[in-house]
Amino acid sequence: MTSPAQVIKTRLPDPPPPVEVLLAHVRNAIEELKAKDVVEIDVRGKTSVCDYMVVASGTSSRHVKSIAEEVVRYAKRLDVQPLGVEGEREAEWVLVDLGDVVVHVMLPRIREFYALERLWTVGDQPPDEGDGGNPAAR
Repeated sequence: MTSPAQVIKTRLPDPPPPVEVLLAHVRNAIEELKAKDVVEIDVRGKTSVCDYMVVASGTSSRHVKSIAEEVVRYAKRLDVQPLGVEGEREAEWVLVDLGDVVVHVMLPRIREFYALERLWTVGDQPPDEGDGGNPAAR
C-alpha cells in the first residue's frame, strides 16, 4: 500500500529577500525555541548550493522537529517556501533548504558523528604559530 506523495511548494519570492534578512529570520526562529550550540557557516565560495549553513542542536527528537518547523514558519513570513525539508519523520537530523540558507537541526550525538562544522570550515583557520607555518607539521 502506498501513500500519496507530499507536495511541497518549491518557489522563492521574486525577488527573494536579501540573504541577511533570511538569515536574521532563521536566527530568530532558532532562538525562539532555544536551540543549543548554534553555528552559522559562511560557505560562499565553497559551494554553489547556498551562501550560509546554520547548524543547531535540539535536546530531543521532538525539540529538533519543533525547531525546524519554527524555521519554516519564520521563512514563510518572508513569503519564502522551503525548497525542501528532510528528516522530519525520525527527527534526529532535519534539514530545511531555504535556498540561500540551509538549516541543519540535529540531536547532539548525530551532530558529533557527522561534524558538519569541521567539514565546512577546514582550512578557514590560520596555521598554528608553533609550527612555523609548515603545513607538514600539522
